[in-house]
Amino acid sequence: MADEKTFTEEIKVSGQQLVETVKNLVHEANVRHLIIKNEKGEKLIEVPVSVAGVGVILLPVLAALGALAAVVTNCTIVVVKERQ
Repeated sequence: MADEKTFTEEIKVSGQQLVETVKNLVHEANVRHLIIKNEKGEKLIEVPVSVAGVGVILLPVLAALGALAAVVTNCTIVVVKERQ
């Protein structure tokens, strides 16, 4: 997925911080994709972030992340960003 126009960043968070961290990331203009992984590195959820559809897409995703946060203790958010 990564090419010369994008780069990735990994953020380790606790389950309690998951929803708030994702909310903050979605508001960054250069974020294109979010991948949530568990402690074992297994992909739990993958969310494309489009600027136009953030409001419509974000509500069900946040609900799913809230449920996910209740069952995971620690996770990693892989953030795919566009180079400026």
